[in-house]
Amino acid sequence: MDAIIKEIAAIGIVPVIKINDPKDAVPLARALYDGGLPAAEVTFRTACAKEAIERICTELPDMLVGAGTVLTPKQADEAAAAGAKFIVSPGLNPTVVRHCVEKGIPIVPGCVSPSDIERALELNLDTVKFFPAEQAGGIAMIKAMSAPYSGVSFMPTGGISPKNLNDYLSFSKVVACGGSWMVKEELIAEGRFEEITALAREAVMTMLGFELAHVGINPDAGAQADAIAALFAGTFGLEKKQGNSSTFAGTAVEVMHSPGFGAKGHIAFRTNSIERAVRYLKFKGVAFNEGSAKYNAKGALAAIYLQEEFGGFAVHLVQK
Repeated sequence: MDAIIKEIAAIGIVPVIKINDPKDAVPLARALYDGGLPAAEVTFRTACAKEAIERICTELPDMLVGAGTVLTPKQADEAAAAGAKFIVSPGLNPTVVRHCVEKGIPIVPGCVSPSDIERALELNLDTVKFFPAEQAGGIAMIKAMSAPYSGVSFMPTGGISPKNLNDYLSFSKVVACGGSWMVKEELIAEGRFEEITALAREAVMTMLGFELAHVGINPDAGAQADAIAALFAGTFGLEKKQGNSSTFAGTAVEVMHSPGFGAKGHIAFRTNSIERAVRYLKFKGVAFNEGSAKYNAKGALAAIYLQEEFGGFAVHLVQK
């Protein structure tokens, strides 16, 4: 998978934006960035798309900017010259794809059928746009096509909303979703960029789905973990389960057999995607204890502690 596509996958959501006035480009991009979405697909649906891309790339160099609705090699060249790091097209035009591949520009063309995917594979692509996603069969269609084409990944766009976002992102073959619900034209035209920031932040929180998983208690010296867990279990009617390093009362209370991370204990938060959660929190300036990372049998990150303690409690993320 191309490095740019990996970066898109780590972000998870790519706002698809249409800019009618170049002066709105930077405030809009900054609103998305402040909301936790440092990526945007600027569509070539207006005459100022190239200028908009250029302004964003100049003023916000950390923003991952791509060009969408690219229909010709000329548009691809204009987008790349303006600073676009990737190209997205609504369909698969072999001429445009070959041009981008020859120029070394990552391109994600639209594909909605096995025949489209066959053409993409013939052009040495392994990531395609699924557009229009909902109208073309949604996540069920993507899963069906993934069976014979297991090496292909998808970026669905079209009809994506907070209600179905995680239906798509929960499938391993979906690298990210494109969407415009947080960048509605009226919000841009009226300069309501604070609302766009709020919608972007809401989209990120929906994607990550943080939930309290459990609280871990480091018992005082001489205290018996089993007795503390039994007290919780007996009081609240929870099942007590003893493990190698701790005893659980239900699923929400863990009592350590010996002090672990944190002066008082630890607090665990579940997330829909631990990789995206780590990227987002690092983007927000949160440091991690890299030595605490645990991986599953497939080599994917399964748990990791934050560097800072919160009120004497270590905090860690776990994959749902």
